[in-house]
Amino acid sequence: MATAERDYYELLGVERTATEAEIKKAFRKLARELHPDVSQEPDAQARFRAVAEAYEVLSKAETRQLYDRYGHAGLKRGGYSPSDFDFSNLTDIFSAFFGDDLFARNRGGRARGGDVGVPIGIELADAFTGVTRTAEVEVAATCERCDGEGAEPGTEKVICATCNGHGQLQQVSRSVFGEFVRTQTCPTCGGAGRMAESPCTICGGAGRTLESKELEVEIPAGIHDGQRIRLRGAGHAGSNGGLPGDAYVEVRVARDARFERDGDDILSQIDLTIVQAARGATLSVPTLEGELQLDFEPGTQPGEVRVLRGKGMPSLERARRGDHRVLVNVAVPRHLTDEQRELLDRFESLSDEDTYRRDEGFFEKLRNAIR
Repeated sequence: MATAERDYYELLGVERTATEAEIKKAFRKLARELHPDVSQEPDAQARFRAVAEAYEVLSKAETRQLYDRYGHAGLKRGGYSPSDFDFSNLTDIFSAFFGDDLFARNRGGRARGGDVGVPIGIELADAFTGVTRTAEVEVAATCERCDGEGAEPGTEKVICATCNGHGQLQQVSRSVFGEFVRTQTCPTCGGAGRMAESPCTICGGAGRTLESKELEVEIPAGIHDGQRIRLRGAGHAGSNGGLPGDAYVEVRVARDARFERDGDDILSQIDLTIVQAARGATLSVPTLEGELQLDFEPGTQPGEVRVLRGKGMPSLERARRGDHRVLVNVAVPRHLTDEQRELLDRFESLSDEDTYRRDEGFFEKLRNAIR
């Protein structure tokens, strides 16, 4: 990643609390200064790509949130990679990023394709190891018969009679404040300036057709429920040679009845009988890596927490894992036979203050457990 050592907010010259509008304004200003078509500085192209990458991340809520929380490492683990920017001029830049034309000129109807969203469901175990999944999505693809031109092969396009080939219509209004010019895309040709005299028999002149395709999605270990993975160029095809859109895969991680997830930590509970808690026991505890034998000392108290260091989820931020915390619950008998009641009465009669003496306070144990 070109800007792996640079802070994106610093590159754009904005605060970390900057609004979407402030980020957009900062990028527009820098793009005008740094684009190689304008700047004569030898490093203009590299600097422009850096600020374009910064804007690409900070202008989208999902990547900005991932960057704010985990930094550059989190973006990599979350499936992000910077675009390969190759625009011929500033008009291309602003059309691609903002969907508008910086100089209000006809662009031949070229437009970036729309993005698509698709959900993928995985288990918690898949989020722990990382997994590859496929998803089917319906997208607009470039028509193979007319190659996206919209015209029947062998026929020509004619100039649009509505806009005379400009692709735009202008309306001038006058008031006491002066003249106001309102520009809009031509509704007849869609901004292309030219129209198919004989529309393609497959796409009807649209230049695109709907098709279903399978997307292969690499889901990184440690991904959180609701995070999205961006697949570049996997969305709808652009019109008249425009760039394709992207596909955003929203990952839904199913709940596991055995565990609760808290960030990168895993929480679970184990039940001991009062006999096991009093005498001590060795029990099998489920973890993300399988069953683990744990020894519980005699006198184990309800509410104790056993911390299994590094047995939680992988972290998207760095090469580490969270912890697995096991909460001990002591099951108290609800139904006793006469014989059991007699035995408990005898146990109680043989007990003294030392039987229930606390070696360490509950809250002190809890603090020690989570240190």
